[in-house]
Amino acid sequence: MVTVALPDTWTYALRLPHDPRAARVARMTVRAALTGHGMAETLDDVELLTSELVTNAYRHTKGPASLRLTALGDGRLRVGVWDSSPHVPAPFDEPPGAGAGVRPAPPDAEGGRGLLLLRQCANSWGGWSLGDGLPGRGGAGKLLWFEVRGQG
Repeated sequence: MVTVALPDTWTYALRLPHDPRAARVARMTVRAALTGHGMAETLDDVELLTSELVTNAYRHTKGPASLRLTALGDGRLRVGVWDSSPHVPAPFDEPPGAGAGVRPAPPDAEGGRGLLLLRQCANSWGGWSLGDGLPGRGGAGKLLWFEVRGQG
């Protein structure tokens, strides 16, 4: 009898068009992947933070985005979102734990909550500018990522 051992590392990648529905598609993808891999304990935080990053990619760029989910094998899940802007915003340009005195956004503000959410839900995060790309061929953009730790 052959036994199949499920891998503890895996990666899913999804290309997202510049579309206001992209965040919903990203959340559905996260839900399917994490549920299928038995990582439901991290689902709410990962959905929320993924939605924040994909929404920001839509709001602040004019091009497509990409989502990448990677299980790192020790209970950590890394989520990366690429977009076409080379600008790395705070807090992705600083290490976790920096800027602990961040004030919450006013209740009537339309934005500004992503920073607080990231600090409350993620174990680590970062970002890399990939530059402006070649003239006439589109920007190289940036990659923003965060990690959460599951019970695995």
